[in-house]
Amino acid sequence: MVETAGRRFKRDGIDGSGVATLMADAGLTNGAFYTHFASKEDLVATAVADQLRAQNANVVALAAPGRAGLDQIVARYLSVRHRDSPADGCPNAALLDEIARCTDTTRKAYTGGVLTLIDGITARMAPHDPLSVRVQALGLLAMMAGTLQLSRALHDQQLADALLAQGIDNALALLGTAEQVS
Repeated sequence: MVETAGRRFKRDGIDGSGVATLMADAGLTNGAFYTHFASKEDLVATAVADQLRAQNANVVALAAPGRAGLDQIVARYLSVRHRDSPADGCPNAALLDEIARCTDTTRKAYTGGVLTLIDGITARMAPHDPLSVRVQALGLLAMMAGTLQLSRALHDQQLADALLAQGIDNALALLGTAEQVS
């Protein structure tokens, strides 16, 4: 149910996903919802944390060590496939604006999940001193999420594809600067 809800939230938004729809997706009745969760917000917090855990396990943790891994993360994140499959992708790009308006419980779950992603990125940026580049890694994630969001919003497919390519170039340039600083 949590994974199904996470996918629905990323596809239709938190506000656009009612309990009845979420339960229908999971093959359950509305009454069953409250045996698992105290509220929709409880499910949101759980699903956001789950989606970030999955992103870390499926993208960051599987990337090669060092710069090669950073290149893999950037290329996969800013890909046409990722852009065109929001339900299968990053909760950052799909839900960031809504998470900012959620309760502290959801925002804390989100922060914990993002910091796990950031730890995996910083370990590749500066393996011997990851704390020194944590803010740079957050900036990289913000730039990639914003680029992906904007690419999804553009109606002109050619322009959207060009934006993804430019985003990769920008991210790799930022990483080149980070390597020089570290």
